[in-house]
Amino acid sequence: MASDDTYRAGETAAGSSVVGPAKPRLLAVLGPGLITGASDDDPSGIGTYSQAGAQLGLGVSWMMLVTYPLMVAIQEISARVGRVTGRGIAGNVCRHYPGWLLQSIVVLLFAANAVNIGADLGAMGDALNLLIPGPAALYVALFGIGCILAQVFVQYALYVRVLKWLCLSLFSYLAALAMVHVPWGEALRGLVIPSVTWNADMLTTMVAIAGTTISPYLFFWQAAEEAEDVRVKPERRPLKLARWQAPSAFARIRADTLVGMAFSNVIAIAIIIATAATLHANGITNIETSAQAAGALKPIAGEFAYFIFTLGIIGTGLLGVPVLAGSAAHAVGEGRRWPVGLDRRPKEAAAFYASLAVATLLGVALNFTPLNPIKALYWSAVINGIVAVPVMVLLMLMTAKRSIMGEFVIGGWLRVLGWLSTAAMAACVIGMAVSWML
Repeated sequence: MASDDTYRAGETAAGSSVVGPAKPRLLAVLGPGLITGASDDDPSGIGTYSQAGAQLGLGVSWMMLVTYPLMVAIQEISARVGRVTGRGIAGNVCRHYPGWLLQSIVVLLFAANAVNIGADLGAMGDALNLLIPGPAALYVALFGIGCILAQVFVQYALYVRVLKWLCLSLFSYLAALAMVHVPWGEALRGLVIPSVTWNADMLTTMVAIAGTTISPYLFFWQAAEEAEDVRVKPERRPLKLARWQAPSAFARIRADTLVGMAFSNVIAIAIIIATAATLHANGITNIETSAQAAGALKPIAGEFAYFIFTLGIIGTGLLGVPVLAGSAAHAVGEGRRWPVGLDRRPKEAAAFYASLAVATLLGVALNFTPLNPIKALYWSAVINGIVAVPVMVLLMLMTAKRSIMGEFVIGGWLRVLGWLSTAAMAACVIGMAVSWML
C-alpha cells in the first residue's frame, strides 16, 4: 500500500522533479495520528468526559466540535516538526533554545504524565475489580509492569500494530450509547448550540476538557513517532534533506490527523451524551473516576452498558499508559541527546527505557500513597491544560523559525488555527484562575 514514500513514475532522488505524490490509501496512512487520537480517550479522559456529562448534562458536548479543528491544527503542527526535522519536540528545543527552558518543560511534562499514568492505572485496577473482584492494588501493579515489559521487549512494528488494534476498544462507548435512552433532540441542540454558565464549575470543566483533548503529551508523542518512523524506514528522510517527499508526507499526516482526532472526539461525545442522559438525568452529578461512572451506569443503563463501559476503561488504559510513558521518555531522552525510540533494543537505549519505566512506576507508586491518584483523574486533565499553554507557545514560535523548519515553516491557516488553539487554552486557564480567586 502507498505511503508518503511512494511516488509516481519519474521520481528518482534528491533534486529530481516530482510529478506528484501517489494517493495513499486511508488504511495505509493511519498511524501516529490515529494512535494519538485514540490515546486521548484514556481513562483520565473518560473520567473527565463522564464528569462533564454528569455534572453539566447535554449542554456541554458542543465543546468537542469547537476543539476539533484546534486539536487537529496543533497535532498536525507537532507531526510536521518530527517529519521535517527527523527529531521530536524536545530534540529540537535542546538544539535551539536555552537549557533552562527545556528542563522546565520536561519536568512539567514528566510530572503531569506520571500523575496521569497513576490515575489511568488506578482506574484500570478499579475497572478490573468491578469485573473480577479482587485486590485492585495488585491489578494496578500488574497493569503497570505489563505495560513496561510490552514497550521494552515487544518488537516495534508489532507493538505499533497492537496499539492500532487497541484503538478498537473505544467502540465500546458507541455500543454503550446505543444501550441507553437519549433525548436526541436535546442532545443535538447541546452539540451544535453553545451553552455557557460563567461559574467555577463550568470554567474548570472547560479547562479539563481542553486539557484532555489538547494535551502536551500528545504533541510530544506524535512528533516523536514521526521522527522515529523517519529513522526506522530507510526510504524516509527528514524533509529538510528530502524536500521532494514533502507533498505526500504532508498529505499522509493531514489525513492521519483528521481521522485520528475525529475518532477521538466522536468517542468523547458518546461518553458525554451517555453519562448526561443517564447519570445527570437521574441526579447523579458528582463523578470522580471513570470506574465510578461505570458503576453508576449499572442500575440505570443495565448490565450490558455497564460491562462494555468498564471493559473500555481497561482497553483504553492499555493504549493510553504506553503513550504517556513513551512521550515522557522521548522528552527526557531527546533533551539529553540519548538514543531514543521503541525500535531500539534495550541495551541500545537503556536510559530511554529507564525513563519510560520510571514514569510508569511513579504512576504505580502514586496509587499506594495518600494522594490517591484515582481521584486525580479529573484534575490531571486540568494540570495538562495548564502545562499545555507554555508548550504550545514554544511550539508555535519554533515552527516559525527557518533554522529549525527550513523552507517548511508553518504558515497560512494552519498557523492561524495553531495560535487560535493556544489563545483558547490560555483564555480557559486564565478564566478558571480568576473564578477561583473570586
